[in-house]
Amino acid sequence: MKPDEIKKLDVYFKRMFNPNMVVKARPRKDDSAEVYIGEEFLGVVFKDDEDGDLSYNFSMAILDVDL
Repeated sequence: MKPDEIKKLDVYFKRMFNPNMVVKARPRKDDSAEVYIGEEFLGVVFKDDEDGDLSYNFSMAILDVDL
């Protein structure tokens, strides 16, 4: 993802969910970004640009031990 897309997603996640959330570029991937609260990894945001309709999908795994 481009830096401007990551910035927009960062602002969105902070506003909609938690002001402590941070969206960061992934080291070796350019189609997605990582989402954190502090140092804790929450999930991945994937860019979906199919058929000219741009959207972003957030994927977060919830471990059984966390419930």
